[in-house]
Amino acid sequence: MVDQLIRATAADGGIRAVGVITTRLTEEARQRHGLSYVATAALGRTLSSGLLLASSMKRPGSRVNIRVKGNGPLGGILVDAGLDGTVRGYVENPEIELPPNAIGKLDVGGAVGNDGYLYIVRDVGYGYPYSSTVELVSGEIGDDIAHYLVTSEQTPSALVVGVFVEAAGVQASGGILLQVMPKAATDDELVALLESRVASLSGFTPLLQAGKTLPDIFEQLLGDMGLNILPERQLVRFHCGCSHQRMLGALKLLGEEELLDMIEKDDGAEAICHFCGEVYTASRDQLTELIGTLQAES
Repeated sequence: MVDQLIRATAADGGIRAVGVITTRLTEEARQRHGLSYVATAALGRTLSSGLLLASSMKRPGSRVNIRVKGNGPLGGILVDAGLDGTVRGYVENPEIELPPNAIGKLDVGGAVGNDGYLYIVRDVGYGYPYSSTVELVSGEIGDDIAHYLVTSEQTPSALVVGVFVEAAGVQASGGILLQVMPKAATDDELVALLESRVASLSGFTPLLQAGKTLPDIFEQLLGDMGLNILPERQLVRFHCGCSHQRMLGALKLLGEEELLDMIEKDDGAEAICHFCGEVYTASRDQLTELIGTLQAES
């Protein structure tokens, strides 16, 4: 099934629903970063969450940054997702592996840790980005993002994200976000019903593995509540805007003395993009050219 994002409404516009499938892009992230099983699950859940959060933004070019920093051995997670359906991200310690948790699933909470913070930055395309910080509640990613939505954006929300990965790679990945909109937020019965529907799910990836599509999942959760699935299907993908030219621009910022040191000690330079793992090199001649540019500018 192709990676995609779809939107829907229910309860006369009182409920907003967004679903995303990220199987292929999570597999690409796994390969690019050499991720362990648990690191794949943690990053995949965060990639899906980033796309779900970005889907509510309006202005072209808008992006969401998610940073998860817990006390677990995985270290930090950083994801950057756009309204345009592009997403990228990495974890600090990609090779960390843990035994399954008490219910036999990948121990994402143990890898991330439940003592730490979740940082969200929304760049709406103009003015200063909006940022918010909340404490982690479980380290399982979905619970933490939902907690952020309730506490920082005052929007009753349910978020279910999941990744199923085995030796052959990522077999299923994605998530669903359900939100009670402001005009219905005071309807306690509606909120309670939505919570019970989400609680009834055995997870997100089991539904994908059972052959369910996003519309099928929406129908299961909201079919009797005036479900309206919007016709647009947005393709989503792993994409990083790094380039060799940007790498040279970053090297230039280091200054003439540092560039000379690279030439003398390493006969060039090498840089690795944290987001996508791409390796870029700069030759002695290219560094010499950068030095010449700096001298001309000064």
